[in-house]
Amino acid sequence: MSEKNREGKRTARERMAVEREKQKAAEKRRRALIVGASVVCVLGLAAVIGVVAANSGGDDTESESAGPVVAPSGALGKDGTAIPVGEPGAKATLTVWEDFRCPACKSFEQVYSPTLRELTEAGQLKVEYHLVTLIDNGLGGSGSRTAANAAACAQDAGKFTAYHDVLFENQPLERDDTFADEDRLIRLAGKVDGLDTPAFRSCVEDGTHNSWVAKSHEAFQKGGFGGTPTVLFDGKNIYEDRSMTPEKLKQMVQEANEG
Repeated sequence: MSEKNREGKRTARERMAVEREKQKAAEKRRRALIVGASVVCVLGLAAVIGVVAANSGGDDTESESAGPVVAPSGALGKDGTAIPVGEPGAKATLTVWEDFRCPACKSFEQVYSPTLRELTEAGQLKVEYHLVTLIDNGLGGSGSRTAANAAACAQDAGKFTAYHDVLFENQPLERDDTFADEDRLIRLAGKVDGLDTPAFRSCVEDGTHNSWVAKSHEAFQKGGFGGTPTVLFDGKNIYEDRSMTPEKLKQMVQEANEG
């Protein structure tokens, strides 16, 4: 065999070896990508499961919090956990369980708030708000509780409805525990005329109603409700009724007032 032929075969073998190494490297990268993608999918699923758990009410919360239970001014109900809005003598009552970190609660408010305001101002409807901490328990943090305490402080000042609306209008992303920042809650109070006072600031910073918020959440759990928002009219959770609309709710309230 000539020297030229031997050199040609050697070069061919080298090229094949290089190609095999390239294929091995490519296969290794492919497997790494598959494993990496699987991990991402698993982590994504875990995140979804966490969100579902947070909104399902499955996690327990502490039944007590440090300090005495101090209900906000005018709180009503069996456990003293309801903040009433509207005329006390209204013939129709809507019971709303909400979490200020809950995106579904914000969606409910965006759709129904104008109708609820119209009906309460007309004296046809009374809304009883109950504040809970599902997202804190499911995703961690304390923003649900801190915001609920601040809302209770606003109730003490006679500014609950306006501040309640401001909190939902400025709701952070569900996993963002921004509402745990008391300074932010106080800054948001500046959007409500007359709310940002030394008394309100002290109430927020001292967590005056934290134990009351814990009591409210405990009442939610004992009620066996499935998630937030839970919106009860005549004992029925109308938020689960896919045919429900603000117009339909308005008609139901008007019929209750005529009856």
